[in-house]
Amino acid sequence: MEKHEGPGAPAVRIDDPWYDALAAGWGESADAEAPGGAGAHTTATPGAVPRQQGGRSASDIYLEVQRSPAFQEVRSRYRRFVIPAAIAFLLWYLAYVVAATAAPGLMARPVSGAINVAMLAGLGQFLSTFLLTWAYARHARLRRDRAALELRWDTQEMTRGMQR
Repeated sequence: MEKHEGPGAPAVRIDDPWYDALAAGWGESADAEAPGGAGAHTTATPGAVPRQQGGRSASDIYLEVQRSPAFQEVRSRYRRFVIPAAIAFLLWYLAYVVAATAAPGLMARPVSGAINVAMLAGLGQFLSTFLLTWAYARHARLRRDRAALELRWDTQEMTRGMQR
């Protein structure tokens, strides 16, 4: 990050290629906007990363990374965990709500003293939330974080020359 002080100083600049790609319009061709045509150095869009002579724009680099097998594998691992976990958790929550409204006799059944089935199921909702959070963090740490970090470093290396 660069910060310039004084009157008329520009806003804080974040040197983050993910931010630059979003500013560039994610796949919008800078050539179409360039007054000089293909490959021209352009400043037509404020906040967009300028296209350099013979170089690739940040959006081209990020689209290339997005299409790469490594990125697809990270996204696939994410989906293989999140979709079944979300479905299971929503079904568990729905079962709790339906049982509370459709079977009040079952939910009111005492288990031990003043503790009934509804209380245990409600506490089970909290417990399952914490367990799911732990499982997600563990899955991310073991199966996705290293690959995602490598992708980020590779992407930063590809865009490093463009930021200067």
